Amino acid sequence: MAYPRISSFKTADAFRQRIAELGLNLPFDDEVRTGEAAPLARPIERERGRIGNRFCILPMEGWDGTEDGQPSDLTRRRWKNFGLSGAKLIWGGEAVAVRHDGRANPNQLVINDANLPSIAELRELLIRTHEEQVSSSDDLLIGLQLTHSGRFARPNQKAVPEPQIAYRHPLLDPRVKVTSDEAILSDDDLARLIDDFIEASRLAAQAGYTFVDIKHCHGYLGHEILSGFDRPGKYGGSLENRTRFLRDIVSGIRAVAPELEIAVRASLIDFMPFHPGADGTGEPELSEPYRYAFGGDGTGTGVDLEEPRQFLALLQELDIELVCSTVGSPYYNPHIQRPAIFPPSDGYQAPEDPLVGVARQIEITGALKQAFPDLIVVGSGYSYLQEWLPNVGQRAVTDGLVDSVGLGRMVLSYPDLPADVLAGHTLARKKICRTFSDCTTAPRNGMVSGCYPLDPFYKERPERERLVQLKTS
Repeated sequence: MAYPRISSFKTADAFRQRIAELGLNLPFDDEVRTGEAAPLARPIERERGRIGNRFCILPMEGWDGTEDGQPSDLTRRRWKNFGLSGAKLIWGGEAVAVRHDGRANPNQLVINDANLPSIAELRELLIRTHEEQVSSSDDLLIGLQLTHSGRFARPNQKAVPEPQIAYRHPLLDPRVKVTSDEAILSDDDLARLIDDFIEASRLAAQAGYTFVDIKHCHGYLGHEILSGFDRPGKYGGSLENRTRFLRDIVSGIRAVAPELEIAVRASLIDFMPFHPGADGTGEPELSEPYRYAFGGDGTGTGVDLEEPRQFLALLQELDIELVCSTVGSPYYNPHIQRPAIFPPSDGYQAPEDPLVGVARQIEITGALKQAFPDLIVVGSGYSYLQEWLPNVGQRAVTDGLVDSVGLGRMVLSYPDLPADVLAGHTLARKKICRTFSDCTTAPRNGMVSGCYPLDPFYKERPERERLVQLKTS
């Protein structure tokens, strides 16, 4: 199914018309304001330290570390770009595994005593670049996202899943070759993993990071535990039990690193897994009730925000102020999580105009932000908006639907977009992410991730030719 490309909307009126055709309630300003009083330039004032503007760099999964989990030159180049972006909130930089078996790929960073100096250097490089190219770092907030990939762990070979799961799942088990209960983490296993998160947080504080994100999104372990409705024991069943994993980590961090802030990036809704239909368009794998979606209504494609509200209320009770809202998973329903016009090689054609997916994320984030105004909420899903990203982001911030506009894929092709927007510069069209999904297709096929179509650096790498051949075939 073909949808009009964002680049075809040359005027604000044309973009508004498309929003109206789709029946979307998507916030939008015709003009983007500049100057210190502009909505995107206003700082976020808080007791724990000012955040200098309303742009955030979202954490992405790295595929270019060393075999022992340290940063490579490619990793450092990416973090340097984070520093020159102009964004004042760096949400975790990228996903860093708390132990080897939690890596999503054999080149993901791992935090431990041996790797700590190089992980600390990433933060220092980011700060130096920011100070040299953008401005003072006094209002720059940098965290580290901590993760265990759970069901989607591939710590040793890129093509070999080594899943560790919270519960058996009839649709996802076959995707990662789970055939027995042996892959299920016991309560004792989770207790030991909690200790690993706590130790990783202590190390992050030692490395100078202001906060850690305890990752609860995208189908990884923290997120999967939230949907463990049928899991027996103290980590499954009731919402109290399904949040015990997070609560115990938070309690432990407060004991060993009381100065460290804690944040949570969470998939606040989920859909059932999708797969390509006969014509390649994504469709739900089941046409019957689906009971594995946190924030779902039981249909597999609907939303119920009652438990997400309770989850945010818990975060508030735990004195967790920083929340990043996202949805779904890139592994089994990427069209809701990462709206794109072009699917990755293992994906499917979008079953809806990607603008619908963007609007869904903004609407859900806005509803929860307005229910919890004291939380600092970062939104996701904006990259697909392309030229119109600043216009939508500005209105969302003005209307109190979000505190900070998160950028992921866009930063790979156009790292200094926030700086250009804040300075009132015309966006550089040749750098705008067009959601070609090469940054996903490459690592899914054993290559490092990067923007091969638009970043001159990656255009010259040998992987680009392999990627072109792969897509052609």
